[in-house]
Amino acid sequence: MAPKIATIQDVALAAKVSTATVSRALSNPGLLSERTRARVMEAIRTTGYRVNQAARNLRMQRAGAVLVLVPNLGKPFYSEILQGISDGFAGSDHAVLIADTESRPLDEGELAGNFTGGRIDGVVSLDGAISPAALDQARAAGAGDRIVFACEWVDGQAFPSIQSDNEDGARQAIRHLAGLGHRKIAHITGPEGNVLTAVRRRGMVEERSRLGLPARDDWIIRGDFSLRCGHEAAGRILAMADRPTAVFCAADTVAFGLMAGLQAGGVRVPDDISVVGFDDIDMSAYYVPALTTIRQDRVRLGRTAAERLLERLQGPPQDRDPAPVIEELLPVDLVIRASTAQTS
Repeated sequence: MAPKIATIQDVALAAKVSTATVSRALSNPGLLSERTRARVMEAIRTTGYRVNQAARNLRMQRAGAVLVLVPNLGKPFYSEILQGISDGFAGSDHAVLIADTESRPLDEGELAGNFTGGRIDGVVSLDGAISPAALDQARAAGAGDRIVFACEWVDGQAFPSIQSDNEDGARQAIRHLAGLGHRKIAHITGPEGNVLTAVRRRGMVEERSRLGLPARDDWIIRGDFSLRCGHEAAGRILAMADRPTAVFCAADTVAFGLMAGLQAGGVRVPDDISVVGFDDIDMSAYYVPALTTIRQDRVRLGRTAAERLLERLQGPPQDRDPAPVIEELLPVDLVIRASTAQTS
């Protein structure tokens, strides 16, 4: 004989409360006293009651899933952010779906359609290239309070954004190089139009100016966060009559490509040119030479974004209060390794 499946009525009987109280304990426990909540949870444990998640989602008018938009899943940079997002949703009832927006950009109206079609409850976007029109459509569909940005963001759009302190990281990199005696410092940027490119370049330029270091237009080299662009930048630096003695790269992957290109051209790192990266991905500690870089706490970045979205998804839609727009800056740290040295 199959064992009897416990019902919500069984839980109510065991806890000596109404079925409505059991429902509140599961969906909105803050409405109950700690004593009543504990009694209901103990009854759930002893009866073996299991929540029918599909029915609960239908009752709560939600899909039970959140969507994470990632610009390129192939980049190792995103792995720890995704780990943090997964950790942040681990104790919730939401499944985490992931979409690569580089391999398949969002179609017009697709972001809003995911909400109105009942497929998702919220979005964490790591992609700052989402069009303002797509965000406007999502807002018009009533989903404006259920989108949170992490790492990147869209300028001029009023959505919560969890960011590393990119500008301070750039400033730390320049101060470190200046402290080693470097005055001729170049910078390889990220792609034009990217918010991280802009803020890291701004921090570099302002700190270089504050320290009274010389500046040349050809010492700012356009890149795109890739190994290839770093390697190509090495060729440009090798061809310069007046070479920089240090280079601050907008991403670790750029730094790896740069160091490979410099060393292939007979320039030693850090003996001839010092190199600093940004991100502190796993390979940074094991590359030869090990890379001096700016460390982002990417797990914390992802987890914080998940927590902020969960705060916005509490309770049924009609009970939600739009949270105030916030921009959270998480601190970054300089990690000194073997790719930087005192200038000769």
